[in-house]
Amino acid sequence: MKRLLRYFFLLSVFCLTTETALAQVQSFKELHKVKRKETIFGIARENGITIQELIDANPEMNMPGYELKKGDYIKIPHPSSHPAATPSAPQTSTAQPQMPTKPVVASTDLQQREVRVGIMLPLHNINGDGKRMVEYYRGVLMACDSLKVHGISTDIRAWNVAEGADIQKILKDPYAADRDLIIGPLYSKQVKELGAFVQKHNIRLFIPFSISSTDIFDNPNVFQVFQNGYTLNHAYVARFNQRFKDCHPIIIDCADSTSTKGGFITTLRRQLEQDGVVYSLTSLKTNEAAFKKCFSTTQKNVVVLNTSRSSDLNVAFAKLNGLRMTMPGLRISMFGYPEWLQYTRQHLDNFYRFDTYIPSTYYMSPLSHRTEHFKKKYRWNFHQDMQHYPQRFAATGFDHAFFMIKGLHMYGTRFLGGSGMVGYTPLQSPLHFERMGNGGLQNKATVLVHYTTDNRIETINY
Repeated sequence: MKRLLRYFFLLSVFCLTTETALAQVQSFKELHKVKRKETIFGIARENGITIQELIDANPEMNMPGYELKKGDYIKIPHPSSHPAATPSAPQTSTAQPQMPTKPVVASTDLQQREVRVGIMLPLHNINGDGKRMVEYYRGVLMACDSLKVHGISTDIRAWNVAEGADIQKILKDPYAADRDLIIGPLYSKQVKELGAFVQKHNIRLFIPFSISSTDIFDNPNVFQVFQNGYTLNHAYVARFNQRFKDCHPIIIDCADSTSTKGGFITTLRRQLEQDGVVYSLTSLKTNEAAFKKCFSTTQKNVVVLNTSRSSDLNVAFAKLNGLRMTMPGLRISMFGYPEWLQYTRQHLDNFYRFDTYIPSTYYMSPLSHRTEHFKKKYRWNFHQDMQHYPQRFAATGFDHAFFMIKGLHMYGTRFLGGSGMVGYTPLQSPLHFERMGNGGLQNKATVLVHYTTDNRIETINY
């Protein structure tokens, strides 16, 4: 009798185990055999699911050092009933919306529902514009993933708005009018039609890169990140005056006929003269005795070149190092240009030695743990490194999306992007918007990258 009971118990356990296993198999759509060069991002895209849904179905992907390898079998879950929150860059002129055929009308309170975002950028691999914008878009997706931790959900729709795209055709997609935020376009000629569309449907339009358009002055729905040369020259001069108000400025002529820094130098000199600040003018070709006379022995000196060329910077550092040998107590700082951020390999030691300040609209510290974590996360998600541009486009996309989506979630249509409204520390690209009269909102954020004499790099956001 005991033997029969034991067999019955084992049979029951076997049946229960089999049913559980079947239930687990049935909870997934299929097992997928990984092919060469496939990525988590691509597999999620092809199956209409989010990256997170794929990871949740395959917990081993969360293990440190996990790599997707050819021949591995992974579980493909059934798509959720909601549209995928992280679609990949579409290769056609418009994204193909999944069910339902019409957007669902949801609450206007963005604290009670997902923030609906549209990406209208050139998302293709045909040229540099497309490749950069695909990387930017990936940064947006990473921001959406991070926002989940803050309890903020998103619904992302992407359209490949190439340079020759018919923007009117794209805007006929019913999902376009359903967005809370549209990020784009990249090309100036598409701004007018897209601007009229967002105004009609009360959507916020976030223009992330350089454009030439006057819509910022008469369209209150526009957030424009790009700052033109005139605006930046005045902003950088303001930062100069704040940082060096008690110093002696020295402007060095580098005889660069191709220099684009004449506007900044003119603005700086005009402001110094207006403030009654005495400054010196000299040249890289000036002899040592005349060069030495331009420097103050009682005040800190701040040196400005009228060019951003690395070769002239090299000559300037040589002259300054020679001056320091004869006058070791001389106090000197340098005030540079955004291009100098590309020269750290050649000039880093001198940047530190001469207490260098570099103004810019973006900066991602290579020494930051946060930077390293972001690079690893990008590599893990997309199985490749970010492109080696001075501005890392994935980090820019992350900052832009995190700032705007969190702001809209917190304030809804009342979000103006002002300083302190979101409480977000940027990874690379600071944002601080101000209203342009009765028009849209213009980014006014700048940053000073300071190479200190004790070999540190500090970032000062404005």
